[in-house]
Amino acid sequence: MAGRFRSLWCALLFCGAAFGQAHPASTIVLNARIYTVNPKQPWAEALAIREGKIVAVGTAKDVNAFRGPSTFVIDAHQHLVLPGFVDCHIHFMEGSLGLTHVVLNGAKSVAEIQKRVRDYAASHPDEPWITGMGWTYPTFGPSALPDKKILDEIVPDRPVFLSAFDGHSSWVNSKALDMAGITRDTPDPRNGKIVRDQNGDATGALKEHASELIYRLLPEPTREERLAALKLGMHEANQFGLTRVHSAGGDFDYLDLYDELRKSGDQTLRFYIAYFLDPPELTADEIQKIESARSDYHDDWISGGAVKTMLDGVIEAHTAAMLAPYSDDPTQSGKLFWDPLKYDHAINELDRRGLQIFTHAIGDKAVRTALDAYEGAARTNHTKDARPRIEHIETISAQDIARFGKLGVIASFQPLHAYPDEDTLQIWARNTGPERATRAWVWHSIESAGGRLAFGSDWPVVTLSPWPGVQNALTRQTTEGDPPGGFDPDERVSLEDTIKAYTLSAAVAGRREKTEGSLEPGKLADLILLSQDLFKIKPSETGAEEVLLTLVGGKIVYESPKWADIGKQADDSSPLETTVATQEAQQ
Repeated sequence: MAGRFRSLWCALLFCGAAFGQAHPASTIVLNARIYTVNPKQPWAEALAIREGKIVAVGTAKDVNAFRGPSTFVIDAHQHLVLPGFVDCHIHFMEGSLGLTHVVLNGAKSVAEIQKRVRDYAASHPDEPWITGMGWTYPTFGPSALPDKKILDEIVPDRPVFLSAFDGHSSWVNSKALDMAGITRDTPDPRNGKIVRDQNGDATGALKEHASELIYRLLPEPTREERLAALKLGMHEANQFGLTRVHSAGGDFDYLDLYDELRKSGDQTLRFYIAYFLDPPELTADEIQKIESARSDYHDDWISGGAVKTMLDGVIEAHTAAMLAPYSDDPTQSGKLFWDPLKYDHAINELDRRGLQIFTHAIGDKAVRTALDAYEGAARTNHTKDARPRIEHIETISAQDIARFGKLGVIASFQPLHAYPDEDTLQIWARNTGPERATRAWVWHSIESAGGRLAFGSDWPVVTLSPWPGVQNALTRQTTEGDPPGGFDPDERVSLEDTIKAYTLSAAVAGRREKTEGSLEPGKLADLILLSQDLFKIKPSETGAEEVLLTLVGGKIVYESPKWADIGKQADDSSPLETTVATQEAQQ
C-alpha cells in the first residue's frame, strides 16, 4: 500500500513538472522566505505566477519546473515575502485628496498647527478655501476642542476648514462661520452640535453632522483633480504593501472614476466599495443604487455589494453611544444616530438581499445594538455565513464579546486607533472611566472567544501605512515604549494573527478568501517583499518596516529605491534585474 502511494505521489510530481514546462510561468520568485498564511503549507522558498495567479508554491526545484525562456525571475535574496496586505476600513477618495491639502497629523502644539496652516495659505494664494485634516483633541488642553480665534490670527481673510484626525469634529475660522450663516440662532442639525461659548456664539468647533453646514460650501474638486488624487493615493498604498482596500464611505459616488482607471490600465489597487447609508431610514432609491453597483461591479478589481452605516460617534467628543453615562460628564451618554427600529428594519432588508453590512459602532451601546440587529436579521431571514461587520468596537460590554464568534460577525478593528498616546490615555480613558477602559479594543478577547479579526487603518484618520498598526497590535505601546508593559496588554495579538488579520481574515471579511488572502495555487498573485523579516526582529521594530516590492496580479506596481541597491550588492552570478521596466519589457 505504501509503495502504491509513493508511486502515485511521484506520478503527480512528474505531471506537475511536465505541465510547468509546457505552460511556463510569466514570473517566478526564488530564494525567498515565503510566509504563505496557508495553514497547510505555512512556509515556502519559491512561487510561480501565470496570468496574474499563483500556479505553484514550494521549493526552488518545484518552482523551477515552471521556468521558461521568457519567464521573469525575481531573486528575493532571502527577504520575507507575504501576501499583499488588505486595509479593511478606508476612505480612499478623501485620503487621496487630503494628500494635496494641509496635513496636520503629528502636529503637537497650537503653534505648530498655525505654522502649517500659515505656510500652506502663503504657498496657495489663489485657493478660495484652506482645508486640511489631522488635529487631535489633546492639543487644545482640558477642553479638548479648538477655537476660531486661533485660526483668525493667521488667516482672517479666507475661510478655513480643518477636520479632526477622527473625522468626527471639525474646526473653522470666523470667515467660514460667516459664509455659512451660522449665528446664535442657528439650530443644531440632527446628529450634530455647534459648540458655543457662554454667550451662545459659535466657537468654531463643530461636532459630527454640524460639519455639514460648512462642508457643503467647499469647492468641489474637478474630475481631473480627483483622478490625479486617486493615482497618487494608489501609489501611496502600493508603497506601503497594500493590494486591496475596503472602502467604508466616500467612494461609492465615484465608482465611474475607478472604472476609468481600470479601463486605462492605471489601477494598481483592488477596491471593495460600500454604499454609505445615512439615517434615518433605508429607501427604495438607495436599494436600487446599491443593487445596481453590485450588478455592475463584481470582479477582482472593483466590487460593490456592501453597505456602510453609522450608529454613533466618538468617545472623545461624547458622541459615542454608551450603556452608562460618561465618567467625566455623567450628564452625557451619547446617542444612537438611528432610531433602533428603523435600524433593525434596514439591517433586516439588506441581509435579506445578501448584501454585506458594515456598521460603525464605537460605544458599548452601539456595539450591542448592532449585534442585536444582526442576530435578529439572521433569525428572520434564515441567512448563513452573511459575515456582517462591526467597525471600530472601541469599548464593549463583557457579555457581548463572545457574541462575535457565535453570530459570525466580523470584528473590524484599526489597531492604530488604540495607540496609547495622550488622546487615548488622557481623554479617551478619562471619558470612558477605568472600568470600561479595561475593555478597550478587545482584539485578543474577541479572537479567543471564536471571533474573526480584520484590520485596517481608517485612512485618512491615521497613516495609510499598516506597519505602525502592526506594531501597536503586537505591543500596545508607543514607539517610546509607553506605557510600561502596554495599554491593556492582555489584548495584544501574536505576529501570526496580526498578519492574518491583514491578509486571509481580511479576505474573509470581504468574502474573497477563495481567491485572495494567502499565497497558494489558484489565488491572485498579490504579494509583498519586505526589508526586514518580521519573524526575526523585535515587535517594537515592526513599525519601521519598509516594502521593497509590491506585486498585484503578478505585476510589479511598486519598487523601492533600495531594491536596486540590494540586487547590486548581492553576491549572485545570475543577472537578475527585478525592476518594473524589465518585467514589462520581458512580458
